[in-house]
Amino acid sequence: MASSVFFLLFPSAARLPGSGSRSPPHAASVSTQAPLAAVVSQHRRQLVLGTALSALFLHAPLLPAAAREVEVGSFLPPAPSNPGFVFFRANPKDTPALRAGNVQPYEFVLPPTWKQARVANILSGNYCQPKCAEPWVEVKFEDERQGKVQVVASPLIRLTNKPNATIEDIGSPERIIASLGPFVTGNTFDSDELVDTKVENIDGQTYYSYVLETPLALTGSHNLAKATAKGNTVVLFVASANDKQWSAAQKVLKTMVDSFQV
Repeated sequence: MASSVFFLLFPSAARLPGSGSRSPPHAASVSTQAPLAAVVSQHRRQLVLGTALSALFLHAPLLPAAAREVEVGSFLPPAPSNPGFVFFRANPKDTPALRAGNVQPYEFVLPPTWKQARVANILSGNYCQPKCAEPWVEVKFEDERQGKVQVVASPLIRLTNKPNATIEDIGSPERIIASLGPFVTGNTFDSDELVDTKVENIDGQTYYSYVLETPLALTGSHNLAKATAKGNTVVLFVASANDKQWSAAQKVLKTMVDSFQV
């Protein structure tokens, strides 16, 4: 998939050396005479393209229309059961998957000073709904002093062939995080990074909760996650922080994760 996205974004790269395309015979004699500087320049362009693609996947800004560059306390209502927090419940206006009916509405609380981040189309599942084969990002919120949270959705078929499976049907908490761990960390997941798990039932819906210490994660060295399955999707709520953010806001992040429901 990465290669197809690469050439979609950078069609000229399909003509770079090593792409598999053949030059006409008369062009070969010209290229062999190209000065070394031109070859170096061409390789430099490839490096720039690769760097741009990495930036797209790792640091891409989000793009749903509902994302706002203002504090959420200015437009979300207070959370009745969590004083000092506001209440967010996703609706079809928020994400492509909710509009397609591929994800059930979810909710959680967050501090009023946080801001909603933008999710790039390529990460939002906009191009593959309602039959995405890989996980996508639903929404993201962040605060530079406290950390960030995101909702990641995975098609059920990626984890089990059983329709409308519960999370218990799919497997143990350890099996779920082994499959979805890379979407928590942003790169890789090692079972040694799993510090604690918890299973709870809320209004008939089972949730798996996780505490992870992930020193090499792109998302942050500390991650909390909560997962459940409903309908055609496994939904994962992730709270991430670096060491400085964690020391200041771990209680806030835990409150946010505990509040998450589908």
